[in-house]
Amino acid sequence: MSRLAPALAGILLLSACGGVGGGGGPSAAQSLSTMGFGLPDEIATVRVDAFERANPGVALRMNEGAFDEQAFLSAIAAGNPPDVVYLGRDRIGSYAARGAIQPLDDCLARESIPTGDFYPAARQQVRYDGRWFALPEFYNSVVLIVNNKAAREAGVDPASIDTSDWDALASLAKKLTKIEDGKVRRFGLHPKLPEFLPLWAKANGADLLSADGRTPRLTDPKVVEALTYAAGLVESQGGWRRLKAFTDTFDYFGEANPFVKDQLGAMLSEQFVISAMAGSSPDADITVLPVKDRAGNPINYVGGNAWVVPKGAANPAMACRWIKTMTAADTWIAAAKARQAKRTQENKVNIGTYTGNARADEVIFGQIVRPSGRKPFDDAVKTIRSVWGAGFSVPQTAASAEFRSAWENAVSRVLTGRQELRAALEQAQSESRAAIAKATS
Repeated sequence: MSRLAPALAGILLLSACGGVGGGGGPSAAQSLSTMGFGLPDEIATVRVDAFERANPGVALRMNEGAFDEQAFLSAIAAGNPPDVVYLGRDRIGSYAARGAIQPLDDCLARESIPTGDFYPAARQQVRYDGRWFALPEFYNSVVLIVNNKAAREAGVDPASIDTSDWDALASLAKKLTKIEDGKVRRFGLHPKLPEFLPLWAKANGADLLSADGRTPRLTDPKVVEALTYAAGLVESQGGWRRLKAFTDTFDYFGEANPFVKDQLGAMLSEQFVISAMAGSSPDADITVLPVKDRAGNPINYVGGNAWVVPKGAANPAMACRWIKTMTAADTWIAAAKARQAKRTQENKVNIGTYTGNARADEVIFGQIVRPSGRKPFDDAVKTIRSVWGAGFSVPQTAASAEFRSAWENAVSRVLTGRQELRAALEQAQSESRAAIAKATS
């Protein structure tokens, strides 16, 4: 189970009228501290530069590196949190329910932030109990990446693969798998468990959690069936332990990625893996397909990070201005132009910048990103764009972190053979109910 609940036990809940921006606007000269965000590329630096140009009197202090939950909670408990934090959207419900982050409704109103610009699925991920607690950054879509060489060796046209036909998909997984001398040489179809259980459940017509975030549905027969199928894919291709040892050697973002090295036949993946391949392996022979439910409809399990303002932030009004800048359509468009220019200069393929801001994406993919002449990647852009409207996410709950931990741990126990499938989901269901009840009480 997550350590979030005990770590937050000492944090007082915010009052219902609390939130960011209750006072006046930011003063001319002050500082702003961030956590969980770095400057790895032009997508980040262009947007940070835009903020600094618009706010020349602000001393920006960036704590670069990945989000550290323990450091974050410790800083709140000590009364010295950063002003603005960059973290995964799947955590927001837990932090919001316990008062670790502040509602942003006043911020949105004062800064006239057009919340309608954000994709519906992204909006859902940053709201809790009817209020805004964050604004979304990237919009990660899940698609199926197919290794064309492996598919053709199996006598299959890559474009004909249909994820809605589970029987055919299971047969394909076996055909694509290579095991020699007891060792896995090619993982035929990577179902990305445990993290993509919500996608498999959705494909089978089920949700892991009720829309109001209060009732876990991990023992729903359709969820049981979905996990039985997806875990069966793993077992039929060599079993979790062998496959995990094999995938741990993969470099998904380098020139020697597992598709180029023929180590993967097909894999469910977020689009940023394709973006990395476009830059490092533009000759990769792949086909990118939409994921479909069993009725043949596209589905897209979306995710990404978001910006929040912690309880006790010294400069919440300036933090609000930062959030506005980092997620605004104009700022994203400027960053996307810089990415296109850089990739053009380097003679590399650019498949675009996939933001949580739909208005920005209209311009990015309508005016900035142009066909590269590399058919696999040009087609990939079309596929990714085609599933934007099919986005869904697991609803926020007062115990979002604990809920995710419960079902992920359950799937891990099943994959490693430590617990029978139904018992694992029943345990996760019980743990989730208890966590949500405790958090909402």
